[in-house]
Amino acid sequence: MKSGAIRRLAEGLAVLAVAGMLAVAAPGHAHAAASSCEGRKVRSFPFSTGTVEVYKRRGYVCAITLPKRPGVRQYMRVYLRAYGLLPVEDADKYKYRAGPVTVHAGQRKVWVKGQVGRGKYDSDGWIRL
Repeated sequence: MKSGAIRRLAEGLAVLAVAGMLAVAAPGHAHAAASSCEGRKVRSFPFSTGTVEVYKRRGYVCAITLPKRPGVRQYMRVYLRAYGLLPVEDADKYKYRAGPVTVHAGQRKVWVKGQVGRGKYDSDGWIRL
Protein backbone atom coordinates (compact mmCIF):
# COMPACT_ATOMS: atom_id res chain seq x y z
CA MET A 1 0.00 0.00 0.00
CA LYS A 2 1.13 3.54 -0.68
CA SER A 3 1.47 5.99 2.20
CA GLY A 4 -1.51 8.08 0.95
CA ALA A 5 -3.78 5.02 1.00
CA ILE A 6 -2.61 4.10 4.49
CA ARG A 7 -3.29 7.66 5.70
CA ARG A 8 -6.85 7.62 4.22
CA LEU A 9 -7.49 4.21 5.81
CA ALA A 10 -6.26 5.47 9.20
CA GLU A 11 -8.42 8.61 8.93
CA GLY A 12 -11.46 6.52 8.01
CA LEU A 13 -10.95 4.22 10.99
CA ALA A 14 -10.55 7.25 13.28
CA VAL A 15 -13.86 8.69 12.03
CA LEU A 16 -15.63 5.37 12.64
CA ALA A 17 -14.18 5.13 16.16
CA VAL A 18 -15.35 8.66 17.05
CA ALA A 19 -18.83 7.98 15.61
CA GLY A 20 -19.08 4.81 17.70
CA MET A 21 -18.10 6.66 20.87
CA LEU A 22 -20.68 9.39 20.19
CA ALA A 23 -23.40 6.80 19.69
CA VAL A 24 -22.61 5.29 23.10
CA ALA A 25 -22.30 8.68 24.83
CA ALA A 26 -25.58 10.08 23.46
CA PRO A 27 -28.39 7.52 23.70
CA GLY A 28 -31.65 8.02 21.81
CA HIS A 29 -34.79 9.68 23.12
CA ALA A 30 -36.51 6.45 24.14
CA HIS A 31 -33.78 5.60 26.62
CA ALA A 32 -33.44 9.15 27.94
CA ALA A 33 -37.19 9.53 28.48
CA ALA A 34 -37.69 6.22 30.26
CA SER A 35 -37.78 7.75 33.73
CA SER A 36 -36.98 10.99 35.43
CA CYS A 37 -38.10 9.96 38.92
CA GLU A 38 -35.58 9.09 41.59
CA GLY A 39 -35.91 6.01 43.72
CA ARG A 40 -37.13 2.52 43.00
CA LYS A 41 -40.12 1.71 40.85
CA VAL A 42 -42.82 0.38 43.18
CA ARG A 43 -45.81 0.11 40.85
CA SER A 44 -46.67 0.25 37.18
CA PHE A 45 -50.26 0.80 36.04
CA PRO A 46 -50.76 -0.01 32.34
CA PHE A 47 -53.83 1.17 30.45
CA SER A 48 -54.92 1.14 26.81
CA THR A 49 -52.71 4.01 25.57
CA GLY A 50 -49.89 4.15 28.13
CA THR A 51 -48.55 3.40 31.59
CA VAL A 52 -48.30 5.29 34.86
CA GLU A 53 -45.08 4.45 36.70
CA VAL A 54 -44.73 5.20 40.42
CA TYR A 55 -41.43 5.47 42.28
CA LYS A 56 -40.64 5.83 45.97
CA ARG A 57 -37.62 7.23 47.79
CA ARG A 58 -37.25 8.34 51.42
CA GLY A 59 -40.94 9.06 51.94
CA TYR A 60 -41.34 10.83 48.59
CA VAL A 61 -43.53 9.38 45.86
CA CYS A 62 -42.97 10.32 42.23
CA ALA A 63 -45.10 9.47 39.17
CA ILE A 64 -44.81 9.79 35.40
CA THR A 65 -47.13 8.83 32.54
CA LEU A 66 -45.53 7.19 29.51
CA PRO A 67 -47.32 6.71 26.17
CA LYS A 68 -47.36 3.43 24.25
CA ARG A 69 -46.41 5.43 21.14
CA PRO A 70 -43.68 7.90 22.16
CA GLY A 71 -42.66 10.65 19.77
CA VAL A 72 -46.21 11.60 18.80
CA ARG A 73 -47.36 14.91 20.31
CA GLN A 74 -50.54 14.15 22.27
CA TYR A 75 -52.38 15.09 25.43
CA MET A 76 -50.90 13.46 28.54
CA ARG A 77 -51.64 13.81 32.22
CA VAL A 78 -50.21 12.51 35.47
CA TYR A 79 -51.88 13.16 38.83
CA LEU A 80 -50.63 12.27 42.29
CA ARG A 81 -52.17 13.03 45.67
CA ALA A 82 -51.08 11.94 49.13
CA TYR A 83 -53.91 11.46 51.65
CA GLY A 84 -54.67 14.74 53.44
CA LEU A 85 -52.53 16.86 51.09
CA LEU A 86 -53.21 18.83 47.92
CA PRO A 87 -52.77 17.02 44.59
CA VAL A 88 -49.99 17.71 42.10
CA GLU A 89 -50.41 17.13 38.41
CA ASP A 90 -48.85 17.79 35.04
CA ALA A 91 -51.06 17.93 31.95
CA ASP A 92 -50.30 19.19 28.45
CA LYS A 93 -49.42 17.94 24.97
CA TYR A 94 -46.14 16.01 25.14
CA LYS A 95 -44.18 13.59 22.98
CA TYR A 96 -42.48 11.38 25.56
CA ARG A 97 -43.99 11.71 29.06
CA ALA A 98 -46.08 13.72 31.49
CA GLY A 99 -44.37 14.50 34.75
CA PRO A 100 -42.56 13.86 36.91
CA VAL A 101 -44.76 14.96 39.80
CA THR A 102 -43.60 14.38 43.37
CA VAL A 103 -45.28 14.49 46.79
CA HIS A 104 -43.97 13.80 50.26
CA ALA A 105 -46.27 10.99 51.26
CA GLY A 106 -44.40 9.51 54.21
CA GLN A 107 -46.52 6.49 55.08
CA ARG A 108 -49.73 7.99 53.64
CA LYS A 109 -51.78 6.31 50.97
CA VAL A 110 -51.84 7.95 47.54
CA TRP A 111 -54.27 8.45 44.66
CA VAL A 112 -52.81 8.04 41.16
CA LYS A 113 -54.22 9.02 37.77
CA GLY A 114 -52.77 9.05 34.28
CA GLN A 115 -53.97 9.77 30.78
CA VAL A 116 -52.63 9.55 27.23
CA GLY A 117 -55.09 10.72 24.57
CA ARG A 118 -58.45 9.12 25.34
CA GLY A 119 -57.02 6.27 27.42
CA LYS A 120 -57.04 6.79 31.17
CA TYR A 121 -55.98 5.16 34.43
CA ASP A 122 -57.46 6.01 37.83
CA SER A 123 -56.63 4.11 41.02
CA ASP A 124 -60.28 4.84 42.03
CA GLY A 125 -59.27 5.38 45.61
CA TRP A 126 -56.37 5.49 48.02
CA ILE A 127 -53.65 2.88 47.56
CA ARG A 128 -50.73 1.95 49.78
CA LEU A 129 -47.36 1.72 48.07
